[in-house]
Amino acid sequence: MSKTIRLTAAQAMMRYIAAQLTEEAEPFIAGCWAIFGHGNVAGIGEALYASRDAVPTYRGHNEQTMAHAAIAYSKQLRRKRAMMVTSSIGPGATNMVTAAGLAHVNRLPVLLVPGDVFANRGPDPVLQQIEDFGDGTVSVNDAFKPVSRYFDRITRPEQLLTALPRAFRTMTDPADCGPVTLAFCQDVQAEAFDYPVSFFEPKIWYRRRVRPDDGELARVADVLKGAKCPVIVAGGGVHYAEATEALKDFAEAHNIPVAETQAGKSALPWDHPLNLGPVGVTGGEPANEVCARADVILGVGTRFQDFTTGSWGLFANPERRIVSLNVAAHDAAKHGAMPLMADARVGLEELGTALSEARFEGDAQPLKSDWFVKVDPLTEAPGEGNALPTDMQVIGAVQRTAGENTVAMCAAGTMPGELHKLWKAGRPGSYHMEYGFSCMGYEIAGAMGIKMAEPERDVICFTGDGTYMMANSEMATAAMMGISFTVVVTDNRGYGCINRLQMGCGGAEFNNLLDHAIGGENSNIDFAKHAEAMGATSVKVASIAELEEALSTRDTITGPFVIVIDTDPYPSTEPGGTWWDVGVPQVSERAEVNAAHEKYTENKQKQRAD
Repeated sequence: MSKTIRLTAAQAMMRYIAAQLTEEAEPFIAGCWAIFGHGNVAGIGEALYASRDAVPTYRGHNEQTMAHAAIAYSKQLRRKRAMMVTSSIGPGATNMVTAAGLAHVNRLPVLLVPGDVFANRGPDPVLQQIEDFGDGTVSVNDAFKPVSRYFDRITRPEQLLTALPRAFRTMTDPADCGPVTLAFCQDVQAEAFDYPVSFFEPKIWYRRRVRPDDGELARVADVLKGAKCPVIVAGGGVHYAEATEALKDFAEAHNIPVAETQAGKSALPWDHPLNLGPVGVTGGEPANEVCARADVILGVGTRFQDFTTGSWGLFANPERRIVSLNVAAHDAAKHGAMPLMADARVGLEELGTALSEARFEGDAQPLKSDWFVKVDPLTEAPGEGNALPTDMQVIGAVQRTAGENTVAMCAAGTMPGELHKLWKAGRPGSYHMEYGFSCMGYEIAGAMGIKMAEPERDVICFTGDGTYMMANSEMATAAMMGISFTVVVTDNRGYGCINRLQMGCGGAEFNNLLDHAIGGENSNIDFAKHAEAMGATSVKVASIAELEEALSTRDTITGPFVIVIDTDPYPSTEPGGTWWDVGVPQVSERAEVNAAHEKYTENKQKQRAD
C-alpha cells in the first residue's frame, strides 16, 4: 500500500510546486506574489508561510502589476522559470485578468491562483461573490477562461492530483505555453486529504525541442531553394527557443537578410550586416522595402500580428510565399502559410542542412546606410534653444549612456514605436518590449521583474506620463525590496501617441492630451515628488544634457531611480513604417476625416486576404 501524508489542499499545492524543477535543478516556480484577502489568507496564506523557504512570497501593491512583474521575470529568462500569483476572490481576482491576457498573447507562463467561492455553498453568497442568475457554477473567476491556456476550478482536495501536473505541463510546453489559472475554492484550500507521498517527489521538466516533420522540411527547403529574394522575419520565439546563434549561422550561411519584430528585436546585433532592423508599422525602410519585394517570407517564431505585417499589406510581391517556422500549429498555418512546425533552434539547424550550399544574392548594406543617415540625426542632442526635447532625443541620451549590460524595456504609448526604430540593441536580451498586448502599466512592474530575473543587468524603463499614472504602485514594492532599476518618465501631458493617431485619422485633438480634456488645464502632476514619496530616488531634468548627467549617476543608487523630463507630444520618426488598418469613419462633418477615409480606402486595396 502506498504511503500517504495528510495535508490541506493549499499545503499540498505548495509542496508540489516546490518539487517541480528546471533542467538546471532550480525550482521552476521562483516565488509567489501575493495580496491576501478573505478568499486566500487562511488557506493559501498559511501554506505559503510554512513553505516560505522553498517558495518565497513577495508582497505586491496591486494584483495586476504584481502579475506583470511575474510575467516579465519569465520573459527575461526565456520561459525557463515562472512565478505564481495569488489573490482573493472578487476585485483582487479580476485585477489579474488583464495580466492573464498579456501572458496569453505573449505565450508566457505564469501560475495564477485566485481564491474562489465556497465549494459547499454553505455561506452563499459570500462577500465579493458575483451570482449568475442562470448558472450556479459560475463565479467571477470564469472571466479567466478566455485568457488562460489552462483553467481549472479546485472544488475537492484530490483534484490537485490531476490539476497540478496539467498546469505545469502547460507552462513548460513550448507550443501550449501561457497562463494557467487554478481557481481555488476557499473552503477546499483548508480541507485535508491523504495525498500519496510519491506525488511530491522532485520532478524535472525538460525543455522539449520539437524536430520538424521530414515532409514539411523537404517542402519548405524546396520553396526556399527556388526563391530569388527571401527574407527572414524573426519573432519572439527566436528568443524563447534560445535560437539567436542558430539564426545568425543560418542567415550567414545562406545570405538571407533578417527583419525583427518587436518581440524579436535583439535576435541579431543591430550592426550585423544581415540585420535589416525593425519591420512593419513601427519598422524601418530597410526591412520594409525588402519585405515588400520578397518572394519568400520565412517567419521564425512570430505570430504575424498586424504591426508586423502592416495589416497584411506589407508583403506586396504577388508571387510571394509565406513560410512559418513555429512550434505552435495555431501560428504555423496563419494566412495560408506553409507550416514548418518545430522548435526555432532545431528547425533552423535542420533547414540549414536541407538547404546545403544554397546562397542568395543581395546586399542590405546600402539600405541600412541610407536609413541611419536619415534617423541618426533624430537622436542627437539638440542645440541651444528653449524647445521641448523629442522622444527620439531622449532615446539618444539613454543610448549614449547605455552599456553592454543594459536592458531597454517598454510596453505602450509613443516609445515602443520609436524604440523599435531607433534603439540599437547590442546583444540578445538587451531589448524587452511587451507589444503583443501593449499593456499600459506593465513598465514599472516589468522592470522590477526583469531585475529580479537578472540582477546583474542595468534595467532602464521607458514610460510616459499616461502609463505612469495607470500603474505605479510597484515602485513602492521595488523601493521596499531594494530592487534597482531606472525609470525615464517622458511627460508630454497626456496620451501623445493616440493623439497623433487621432489627428492622422482626421479627428480633432480631443480627450487625449490634458490640454484638450475637460479640466486638463488644471492638471499639475509632479512625477518626481510622487516617485520620491513612494521611496524612489527621483529628479526632474530640464534638458537632454541634464538627462545624460542624471543617467550617469544611476550606478550609485540603490532602489528605483526615476528621471522625469518634459517632452514634445507631436514629433515622431517619419522615415520607415507602413500602413496600419485603423477604421476611419466613412462619413463625417469634418473635411479632414473625409480626406483620411479616402486615403484609408486607397490603402485598404493593398491589403491581402491570402
